[in-house]
Amino acid sequence: MTDGFEFCDALGPTKIIHIYEPEIKLRGILVVDNTAAGPAIGGLRMATDVSVTECFRLARAMTLKNAAAGLPHGGGKSVLYGNPKIPIEEKEHLIRAFSQALRGNRDYIFGPDMGTNEVCMAWIRDEIGASVGLPREIGGIPLDEIGATGWGLYHAARIAVDHFDFDLQGARVVVQGFGAVGKHAARFLTDAGAILVAASDSQGMISKPQGLSFHELAAHKEGGHSVRTFTDGQADAADKIIDIECDIWIPAARPDVINEHNVDRLNTKIMIQGANIPCTASAEERLHERGILVIPDFIANAGGVICAAMEYQGSTQSTALRAIEEKITHNVEEVLALAQQQNLRPRQAATQMAEKRVRNAMTYRRFSSFSNAPNFL
Repeated sequence: MTDGFEFCDALGPTKIIHIYEPEIKLRGILVVDNTAAGPAIGGLRMATDVSVTECFRLARAMTLKNAAAGLPHGGGKSVLYGNPKIPIEEKEHLIRAFSQALRGNRDYIFGPDMGTNEVCMAWIRDEIGASVGLPREIGGIPLDEIGATGWGLYHAARIAVDHFDFDLQGARVVVQGFGAVGKHAARFLTDAGAILVAASDSQGMISKPQGLSFHELAAHKEGGHSVRTFTDGQADAADKIIDIECDIWIPAARPDVINEHNVDRLNTKIMIQGANIPCTASAEERLHERGILVIPDFIANAGGVICAAMEYQGSTQSTALRAIEEKITHNVEEVLALAQQQNLRPRQAATQMAEKRVRNAMTYRRFSSFSNAPNFL
């Protein structure tokens, strides 16, 4: 087990907390990366195989995401080890216990993530009051229900296609991970005239060059079935979705699904990153070499946390959706312009922009290595 200090740099992390209660099989991690702009917001991920390294990478992505979106929040991430599909009573017990174990921590606000949802956030609110993405009945804006992250991905795609010789109308879209994020991204894109040619989940994938019916596929998935068993298309193994030719490829599942072993199989013009850290660094560099435009995760998929921050401030759903559209549209335009002006990869431009905002926020803190520095980057 690592001690966490190997991750430290000028931005963080501020703290790494391990929680372990063997009697109730509770094991979790909280990484608070940076709180210069305000208390950290980041999702609670429930999975069986998340490492400390991955948790830190996700927390740093949240720091950059919140900074890029201009939110008064830092970045953090929490991980609860376990199968998210365990009986609901067991899941509730673990999540309530995990939040209680972190009760004294005042600089982190839980949000929903892979394996958790607004119901889980309601349990945490009941225990310690520090969560967002709550059910509508208790004053929340349910992120998954309205498709906040997918709404942001749609606007990222809308700006990205301007750099190519095609429009969203008729653009071929592939969604890897037809869940809370990917499903809504597909909905907004197909509503704009795009064609969903393939979608996948953990059990397999379905494809149809002429286009899948989004509404029929979504109803099939919401009925508890894998997309692979959808009858109007060609079923195959989940990994085969990498090979489907398209104009826009959206990873909306696990980290590092595109890596040095499969990156050259990807056959697309644009990648809009719906998942956090869906590519290894070397794979993303290879995509850039191949001329594939990548809109980085913490720029493209910030819709969820923007909505969560708006909820935390007491805003309405309609105000949150307008803020998502405005912020993501502006940030994608700014990142692509900066990348072109300085001959940078989009991630380099996005990181430069976000880190500058974090470092500026850090100058207002009592202890800051940047307090006397007039230029930060």
